[in-house]
Amino acid sequence: MPDSLTPRGPVPRRRRFLVCEPTYFDVKYAINPWMRPGEPVHTGRARAQWQQLVSAYRAHGHTVETVAPVPGLPDMVFAANAAVVVGGRVFGSLFHAPERRPESVPYETWFKGAGFDVHHPEAVCEGEGDLVPVGRWILAGTGFRTTREAHHEVQEYFGRPVIGLTLVDPYFYHLDTALFVLDDGQAGGEGNIAYYPGAFSPGSREVLARLYPDAVLATREDAMAFGLNSVSDGRHVFIAPEATGLAGRLAALGYVPVPVDLSEFHKAGGGIKCCTQEIRENRS
Repeated sequence: MPDSLTPRGPVPRRRRFLVCEPTYFDVKYAINPWMRPGEPVHTGRARAQWQQLVSAYRAHGHTVETVAPVPGLPDMVFAANAAVVVGGRVFGSLFHAPERRPESVPYETWFKGAGFDVHHPEAVCEGEGDLVPVGRWILAGTGFRTTREAHHEVQEYFGRPVIGLTLVDPYFYHLDTALFVLDDGQAGGEGNIAYYPGAFSPGSREVLARLYPDAVLATREDAMAFGLNSVSDGRHVFIAPEATGLAGRLAALGYVPVPVDLSEFHKAGGGIKCCTQEIRENRS
């Protein structure tokens, strides 16, 4: 193949995403340090920002499907927390906060209607918020929401090794606020990640350093800007525009940052990845 046609740098892969329109998004209660009930939420701005995210995904060739929002469930927009899907199998959610537990039902209904079998967990588990498939592994967060018992349950269900990681900073209460997948290893490798070391216990930092020696490390400043609540298709990284340092490091490695402003959702402790459930089908 001529050099001019040889792929260079990270390679994208088309994805299938599930999202939920923020029709009823609001901050009605506080279950993480970002949430301040009574702080005004601009509903129109939230809807416009969310639509910008959906448009960005579609513009880059990804399939986006929607689950209908339900009145009284203001956090249902955070679709990632509802489940984790690996190889076409769905492991549902059992939320830690009572306010969020009803969200599991409409998502399970959607998946079943789309032809998926759904496992409802026995232990507290918050979907892709704390379960991150990458390469041969499923990285699994604990410390604030998802329990270690759920990690065992996930391993038995998917038959994949689960690597438990302990989160220690309440601002990074879910794994997907402290770490995201740059390359999921579908081409046969182990994949690679970006993460903020300070969000993890010393032992968990050592585990990540051993598994991903080439990982991109983020500063606390970029992590607090929701720079690690990002979505990568293997080349394009949909990222908070405030995470300028991290975006620069990714660009230097050949990734293409795609800034998407979801700042209205930061008021509830969420961002790009929180609003995005990936449906992984029929891949080992």
